[in-house]
Amino acid sequence: MDTTITAILLGIVEGLTEFIPVSSTGHLILASEIFGYDADTWKVFNVVIQLGAILAVVVQYWRTFWAVGMGLTRLEPMSLIFIRNILLGFLPSAVLGLLLKDYIDIMLGSPMIVGWALVLGGIAILAIEKIAKPGPASGVAQLPVRQALGVGLFQCISMIPGVSRSGATIMGALAMGIERRTAAEFSFFLAIPTMMGATTLELWDNRAALAAGSGPVGWSEIAIGFVVAFVVALAVIKAFVAYVSKAGFAPFAWYRIVAGILAIWLLSR
Repeated sequence: MDTTITAILLGIVEGLTEFIPVSSTGHLILASEIFGYDADTWKVFNVVIQLGAILAVVVQYWRTFWAVGMGLTRLEPMSLIFIRNILLGFLPSAVLGLLLKDYIDIMLGSPMIVGWALVLGGIAILAIEKIAKPGPASGVAQLPVRQALGVGLFQCISMIPGVSRSGATIMGALAMGIERRTAAEFSFFLAIPTMMGATTLELWDNRAALAAGSGPVGWSEIAIGFVVAFVVALAVIKAFVAYVSKAGFAPFAWYRIVAGILAIWLLSR
């Protein structure tokens, strides 16, 4: 398949799946099987285009980030707590991500792990939706230290491909009594330092190949995937928050279960 077409398709997959609890990384891994491209060749591309989806969060919530930034200049308590909670949520995955990077890379090469993680994650979402008792509407700056750090610990589970970073953080937040909208938005905000850190590490590890422009996947393909992921994610974020605030996460759970079973069946043939 032409590299430009592949870049566009992967950008669409990334934008559609980054912020909903179905695992963007898992879908990109499965896409390598469906589209028939070499996953190792596109590994850096798959990580870097996540920044396009992250930019969509910054654009969608620019008023929030602007208010927090202005508040920090005046040392306003709510702005300081907002930043504290983001850092607490980011810290566990940052530490474990560095310690377990080699093991994570091994798991990224196994589509079968993705299939099983999709199924088990879907079952977990259905269970949490049934038993969780979300608290009153609040906001990221109203979360106590215990909940912010707890969500960060749940995010570590998403190092298993197919689990879904957004799924782990949102479901972890719901399990701790955080209401749906705040859970989703906290997940979005946590994605910014988490994915920037992962992208920086991946670019550093592959700096020589990227600088030399070696291989079929270069900066032009990355730029195309970045833009496509940004545009698609921007459309998804607002619709997702509006939907789950009213309807919940069960449809995503059933999608995961069906997609996971189908993936396991296809990979086992």
